[in-house]
Amino acid sequence: MNRKAMFFTVLVISLLLLFVISFSFVTIIKDRKPITRRVETMNNFVYSVEQDLPRQLYISGFRTIFLIEKEILETGSYVDLDDMVEEIFYNGSINGTQEELMIGANFSGIENFLKSKASKINADVSLENPVLEVTQDNPWNVKFSLTVDLLVTDKTNLSSWNKTQVIEVYIPVEGFEDPVYIVGTSNVVTNKINRTSYEVFVDGSDVSNLSAHLANSSYINSTLAPSFLQRLEGNFDANDNGIESLVYLPTLSSQGIPIEDKSIVDHIYFSSQNPSPLYKTTGMPGWFQLEEAHLEIYQVENISYVP
Repeated sequence: MNRKAMFFTVLVISLLLLFVISFSFVTIIKDRKPITRRVETMNNFVYSVEQDLPRQLYISGFRTIFLIEKEILETGSYVDLDDMVEEIFYNGSINGTQEELMIGANFSGIENFLKSKASKINADVSLENPVLEVTQDNPWNVKFSLTVDLLVTDKTNLSSWNKTQVIEVYIPVEGFEDPVYIVGTSNVVTNKINRTSYEVFVDGSDVSNLSAHLANSSYINSTLAPSFLQRLEGNFDANDNGIESLVYLPTLSSQGIPIEDKSIVDHIYFSSQNPSPLYKTTGMPGWFQLEEAHLEIYQVENISYVP
């Protein structure tokens, strides 16, 4: 009887222990579910921020370039690019004057937008130690690169994220006005940057493609030319990401602009450079002149001559 009593006592104790352990385990699982859901919500928010930042930077970059060109248009002068980009991006201003176009698109505007989104899920977000770089690694796009520390904090102190983000976006230069024409003609003649549709300019003695390219003042990539960013500063040094057009002189003369006896390559024509000798080309207008360095680029080396 004692053995049976002991057996049942042990069995009851074991069952009670199993119940207590099972109850505790279920309780822990139930307690962790809200935490898990909260962490998932925060993870989703961080992901959305990472997806949204490039879009925000693209808008900011595009408007920055637009405002720089507007400043060149209004003043007739080239700009100090680095200083102006910094002021527009961080302060939303040019020479201390606030630009309406940058409201919500400068750095603090981007951060405030993210803070507004974060408040909807009871979180906070901040962007710290920003470093902005504006460069070109190809002729047809300006690269905006923002390195920033992204801090996201759950206001209930359940979780937080702290990571360094590098956001890179490319702004096409096509469609923007060429500042070289703006300054070079005192804003009388402007020229939008449009890439040429031609790869072959001359076929034997057929110069029809070259004539069409010239009439449109379209652009090619040329390592003898300045890049788009250099053009904003009036820097005519050669660059691997350079672009150039041929100046259609009848447009200038029709606006009363005196014609120069120079190579019609834009960064030469509108600068103090004046290389010689000048070559004319069979089948092209008499005012069509190139210096020797550009004969091969425009495929006229076999039909050009010094008059």
